[in-house]
Amino acid sequence: MTLSPTTMAAVRASGAVPKAEYLLSAEGIRKEFPGVVALDDVEFKLKRGTVHALMGENGAGKSTLMKILAGIYTPDKGDVKLKGVEIRLKSPLDALENGIAMIHQELNLMPFMTVAENIWIRREPKNRFGFVDHGEMNRITARLFDRLKIKIDPEIEVRHLSVANRQMVEIAKAVSYESDVLIMDEPTSALTEREVAHLFEIIRDLREQGIGIVYITHKMNELFEIADEFSVFRDGKFIGTHASSEVTRDDIIRMMVGREITQMFPKEEVPIGDVVLSVKNLALNGVFRDVSFDVRAGEILGIAGLVGSGRSNVAETLFGVTPASSGTISIDGKTLSIDSPNTAIRNRMAFLTEDRKDTGCLLILDILENMQIAVLQDRFVKGGFVTEKQITAACEEMSRKLRVKTPNLQERIENLSGGNQQKVLIGRWLLTNPRILILDEPTRGIDVGAKAEIHRLVTELARNGVAVIMISSEMPEVLGMSDRIMVMHEGRVTGFLDRAEATQIKVMELAAS
Repeated sequence: MTLSPTTMAAVRASGAVPKAEYLLSAEGIRKEFPGVVALDDVEFKLKRGTVHALMGENGAGKSTLMKILAGIYTPDKGDVKLKGVEIRLKSPLDALENGIAMIHQELNLMPFMTVAENIWIRREPKNRFGFVDHGEMNRITARLFDRLKIKIDPEIEVRHLSVANRQMVEIAKAVSYESDVLIMDEPTSALTEREVAHLFEIIRDLREQGIGIVYITHKMNELFEIADEFSVFRDGKFIGTHASSEVTRDDIIRMMVGREITQMFPKEEVPIGDVVLSVKNLALNGVFRDVSFDVRAGEILGIAGLVGSGRSNVAETLFGVTPASSGTISIDGKTLSIDSPNTAIRNRMAFLTEDRKDTGCLLILDILENMQIAVLQDRFVKGGFVTEKQITAACEEMSRKLRVKTPNLQERIENLSGGNQQKVLIGRWLLTNPRILILDEPTRGIDVGAKAEIHRLVTELARNGVAVIMISSEMPEVLGMSDRIMVMHEGRVTGFLDRAEATQIKVMELAAS
């Protein structure tokens, strides 16, 4: 028997739901997209009051399965059961009405609405005249935040929040539905260690209340700290489910990629050349000040710091997204006015932003259009016309080099996994043949296999004389890949560490000082 979402929601509300071994289960799930089998006869089983981690490389099928369970996609084959009763979900609203909420990796808040308005959208409390009662809405939001120990003003507009605080709002919104199942897709990708600890405290409280939590992550340390069990997917197939206490990190990696990854950070010593980029006393009013550093050919300069330290703002200023208030930027000894990204690109600078969705991918366009956009006025233009054959061949070669998983370059980029989207963006900038490459969180939300590939690529670029600036919130990545590390705190540089002397403790001391 298959219950409609409305009927199942009514049964759930009445409490007359039959006891079942699993809170949520899926069996024989198959999902195809044009040219791609995303899921092939997969299964998943979530127990009550447990945290179940989902592991796998980008493109393994994790997010696709979760979108089926959240009502975003409809499976081509297979059954989904909630508390032992088969259900058919036709929309995310169906899922919410049945007690299934999902927090997406790419945040979906309305930037010009307040925090409270975002949380209670479509569920706003009304006064006796039928109008939205904003006072009551702010009060119930404050009570929700007190319960979750979140310190955010309910009346502030979302656009004024940091990425980390937006993530907390998304989590609070999902919890506000009083759901039985909570799906979290890379929830800690933008959080500091302190904020991660706070999130884990929330998760443990929810687990104690009997809520089943599906936790998608690429961070092994998180799995062992918060997950009770995990399931691994590879190339759209279900590999297995195990208790977290029964396996090691290496066991999981072998299951995920089907091979050993022996060198996660393939940093090698390469000749360091002359100064390519020199920054002196750079400042952006109200954001950062007195930032000075040099980057040499073949050098990887890591930039570390806590959320809000100004790392990404410095990168955006270097690339002309937000021109500097004062200070100088010099390339090969020549002082330049980098007043726009076009100016930066003309001077062979490239910038991979930290937010794929908002400032990286053009989601409605295909892979070819996304990859070629930075070179449409460069070497692939003759007599005012784009040489389509040449630029297509170059993009196809770049796609093969970066191992982008796609049937062809005409596939819309929004249909790719996060890791493959990232590879397309990296390919976009490599086509410009940069001398200076700025990477802001290059491996955020990317699986261990793709991370190793990107790290090898960065090492290869450094070997070829590219000056690399790499911003990362992951301490092992900064320590493992950098020749030098510049540390920032609240908009200022607090110190530099050479590779030989850098440790996690020293970096954190500078990041907090």
